[in-house]
Amino acid sequence: MSSTSAMVTNAAHGGRLLAAHGVSRKFGKRQVLSQVDLDLAPGVTVGLVGENGSGKSTLLRILVGLLQPTTGTIERYGRIGYCPQDALVVDGLTVDENFRYFAAAYGLPSARWRAHAEFLLERLHFAADRAQLVSKLSGGTRQKLNLAVALLHEPQILVLDEPYAGFDWATYQRFWDLARELRAAGTTILVVSHLIYDRSEFDRVIELRDGQLMEAMP
Repeated sequence: MSSTSAMVTNAAHGGRLLAAHGVSRKFGKRQVLSQVDLDLAPGVTVGLVGENGSGKSTLLRILVGLLQPTTGTIERYGRIGYCPQDALVVDGLTVDENFRYFAAAYGLPSARWRAHAEFLLERLHFAADRAQLVSKLSGGTRQKLNLAVALLHEPQILVLDEPYAGFDWATYQRFWDLARELRAAGTTILVVSHLIYDRSEFDRVIELRDGQLMEAMP
C-alpha cells in the first residue's frame, strides 16, 4: 500500500454524506477494485449488487474505515452505522448486554441508548428475546440484533451487507418500513446484496463488475 496515495477525511458537507474517489485495492497481485467513484447524497437508498467475490464487501470495509484503499480517497460526513454480513454481536452476552456493550463503544449516554434500544426491540419485534444469550438466538433474530446495534447511535450513513439474510417475510417488511422512515429523515442507506428483490425500494442500483462500478441493468 502506498503511504501517500490513500486518504480519509471526516468533515461536514451539505452535498453528500459519503464519497469515494478513484478507490483501488489490491491484495498481493490481485486487483479487486479499480478506480471506483461513488457519491451518496443525504436521504437516498442505493443498492449495490455483484457476483460473489466481486469485491462488494471489500468496498464496504473501505467505505466504513475498516480497510485502507491502495489508492484513492474516502470522505465521510456523518456517523456511520455498519451491519456486516458476519454479525459483530457478542455470543457470550445477552441481547440487552450487547446493547450496553455497543452503547459504551459509541460513547452514548444511558438515557439516549436505552430509549433507542427499546424502540428497536419493538420495531424489529424481538423484545421477547432481550434476556437471551446471543449464542442461543435463531439466525434471523441474531441478524435483527446485528442490524439494531448498527442503528443504536442513530447514524446518518447506514451501510448494510446482506442485511436481511435469514429474515422471514414479516421481518423483511418491517426492515423496509424502518428503512423508508430513515430515508425520509435524511439517512443515507447503502444496501449490498447479490440480489435486489424489490427495486422500487431503491433510488439507484449499481453493480460492481471487474473491479468497477456501473449502473445495473433494470
